[in-house]
Amino acid sequence: MRGGPGQLLAGRYRLTDRPELLRACAVDERTGETVLLRAVELPALLTAGQDPDEPNPGHGDRLVRRVAAVGAAAPSWHPRLLRGVGAFVEGELLWTVEERPAGRTLAELLTAGPLPPYRAAELAADLAGALRALHEAGLAHGNVTAESVLVCEDGAAMLGGLLDGVAQEALAEDLGGPGGRRRYEVRATLAGPVAERWPLDGGPAGDCWALGVLLQRMVTGRSPFPELGVPELVTAVRDGRREPSVVCGPVAPAVERLVQPDPMLRPTAAELREELAALLVGAPEPADGERAAREVELKPDAPLVPLRRRRARPAAAPETGAGSARSPRIRPALLGPLLVGGVFLLLVLAVVAVVLFAG
Repeated sequence: MRGGPGQLLAGRYRLTDRPELLRACAVDERTGETVLLRAVELPALLTAGQDPDEPNPGHGDRLVRRVAAVGAAAPSWHPRLLRGVGAFVEGELLWTVEERPAGRTLAELLTAGPLPPYRAAELAADLAGALRALHEAGLAHGNVTAESVLVCEDGAAMLGGLLDGVAQEALAEDLGGPGGRRRYEVRATLAGPVAERWPLDGGPAGDCWALGVLLQRMVTGRSPFPELGVPELVTAVRDGRREPSVVCGPVAPAVERLVQPDPMLRPTAAELREELAALLVGAPEPADGERAAREVELKPDAPLVPLRRRRARPAAAPETGAGSARSPRIRPALLGPLLVGGVFLLLVLAVVAVVLFAG
């Protein structure tokens, strides 16, 4: 997109920096909060009426209403879900708006290399909590990727990208129908060769599969499926050709269950969160001091919060018997006087002994 800092979109979102392709940060002038704008290109046949030179806002408005309906139904109260603010059409672009607290995307963090398994488990537990809330609200996410995850300054993960995923799926369905080759081609253009976007099934089970793929990506730094192109990726997912999950170390059992081809064999988001909580409670101390003690507190609707272990009090010395008492320690300052007194007492006793012996 063209434009730069200061540009106003939809009469309320003022860009704060130079936008990337189909993505921009802005300030909502009505609320003052920072938001992230993502755009989906609308083909000309959807933005033009019977006369190609005349705009046809009707279709774009229907997409906006569809996206807004999902945003309204999402549990925006959940601390691990980024709140979808809304959507609008401007020109040939359908924009979605999402809150944007300070942090970095998981994709940006992974450019520096893979994460330690227990750190990846912490982030996955946060995401599982967000998915659980969505699934309990009767919604599926469909866009669980490293780009849609924000790692905040406090280290917690927040799941975004819901409205953007809805917009892409709605557009693919409108252009290609509910299924078939045309819809696949449109969706391939929008989603690209990103493994998490191509589960064999949709709905909550598809979200959990995507989280399993993302968890392996966090630990290894790469997708378990080939991502050279959409056809190769989809074929590999269908045939089950992937890198073994054993490379994931302590989180391998969770990954293996999540990427099962049979959705009935996968854990739910709630079950996964409990499993990861148990794993983190038993996590060993890192040898390099990378993280503090890994005790966790599991709250009903909050993230897994790392807590520092309390310092253990010095253990009491074992007693030798039921009635025994420990000898009191002598302060160092008293050692000198006691020593002099002892020597003087010995001299007195010696003199007394000589007198008695001579007498």
